[in-house]
Amino acid sequence: HRDLHSFPTRRSSDLASPQKLNGRRVVVAGASGFVGRWLCAALAAEGADVVGLGRSVQDGVHQDGVTWKRCDLFSLLDCERGLEGAEVVYYLVHSMMPSTRLTQATFEDMDLILADNMARAAAFVGAKRIIYLGGLIPEDQSKLSRHLSSRLEVEAALGATGVPVTPVRAGLVLGPNGSSFDMLRLLVERLPGMVLPPWTRTPTQPIWIGDVVQVMVRVVTQDVAVGQSLDVGAPEVLRYRALIEEMALALNKQPSMMDIPFGPKVLSKLWVSLVTGSSRDLVAPLIDSLDHPMVARNRDIQVALGVPGVPVRQAMARALADNEPELPKVPRGPRKEQANTVRSVQRLPLPEVHDADWAAQEYMAWMPRGLWPFLKVVQEDDGISSFRVAGLGIELLRLRYSKSRSSPTRALLYVVGGLLVVGKPTARGRLELRSALNECTLLAAIHDFEPSLPWYLYLSTQALAHLAVMRVFGWHLKDVATKRVPSAQPKELGAPD
Repeated sequence: HRDLHSFPTRRSSDLASPQKLNGRRVVVAGASGFVGRWLCAALAAEGADVVGLGRSVQDGVHQDGVTWKRCDLFSLLDCERGLEGAEVVYYLVHSMMPSTRLTQATFEDMDLILADNMARAAAFVGAKRIIYLGGLIPEDQSKLSRHLSSRLEVEAALGATGVPVTPVRAGLVLGPNGSSFDMLRLLVERLPGMVLPPWTRTPTQPIWIGDVVQVMVRVVTQDVAVGQSLDVGAPEVLRYRALIEEMALALNKQPSMMDIPFGPKVLSKLWVSLVTGSSRDLVAPLIDSLDHPMVARNRDIQVALGVPGVPVRQAMARALADNEPELPKVPRGPRKEQANTVRSVQRLPLPEVHDADWAAQEYMAWMPRGLWPFLKVVQEDDGISSFRVAGLGIELLRLRYSKSRSSPTRALLYVVGGLLVVGKPTARGRLELRSALNECTLLAAIHDFEPSLPWYLYLSTQALAHLAVMRVFGWHLKDVATKRVPSAQPKELGAPD
């Protein structure tokens, strides 16, 4: 029943390419990060027309072989503009850190909506291929950590619109200024002794930054691994304890180490965060993944591409020497004042035979019943939905349905007024409901919403109320799916009462 007829599908034969990328437009999402800068340098050396996307870069600057575009990847419109003319898209984005003052979302849901935006935009512009840098996945996938489960989910979302995806799966990337590498370095530098919990006996297979970048370039220039994943890593497998010992050797340190048979992960997260100064939002998912063997299952394609891999000891020495090649400088845009903005992403069930546009109409019809007797929703002309206090007529929120930017798989409503929002002509506040993962999942998201209530009053009232409303609406959708309650027979959004 569910199909993707609105998206083009592509065959491997569509991807025939010359050995060089001369003049071909290649877009790198996440270009300002650790791997992104190395990748941009390698692509520019191949003669590609490289476009780097970043949320805080200076728009339109061309330097060091890269044209930089300011792009909010939570905005589908921004993604479509950023990918304009792209033949190949590299996706290096992992949403571990909040991008607004308040984020009501798990990193999995944020990663999913970002990947869905990229997949939709790639199909819209006619891109021929997406290369995704993900994580190594163990053989036993029955009890994956949240972090690794999210990596697999992103792979599925990127491929859901018909653009062929090549996931390049890597473990810890060794290189100067890499976040995971720096955490390991700081632990060894700052601790004279360590107690090693059970996860330090887990096998791992890291990789030198130059190797993973060369693999990602060569899968395109040599046109291999279309639509299939490939694991990459160093030639040897070692345990995390041995990796710590290699770092100590490279730093000429001799910390005392003692294995212990227990060690709650919550303590590991705390001391790694405290010792290295890294955010717990970044540390926690990484520590959770360390129970799984992070080992490449098959390196045949990596070796066939002429990248046998730098041994770990040599990679450590290179990373610590900091003799990195000339990498593109990232032109930072003007700093914006910190606004009291909110992002909220909630994952809800989507009943079969229904789509996201139906869910938006159902939401508007359900709200007055779900919040009776306090709320009334009035549908006006021009796609306006007015949320009012019942009996008083006070308008709390005013939403405008965007017909031009909506589709059966995504309903978009802009926040255009009401007492509960700061009104600005340039405001980007919006509510969207979209289906993802082949239309089996519904994501309800608020982006760039700026409340008018004083911030701490908002946190203790409206913010909590929104989460409660979305949870109850999710229960309602489950009841619809199991036929325990009928659909509310919603009318078209914006139709007047």
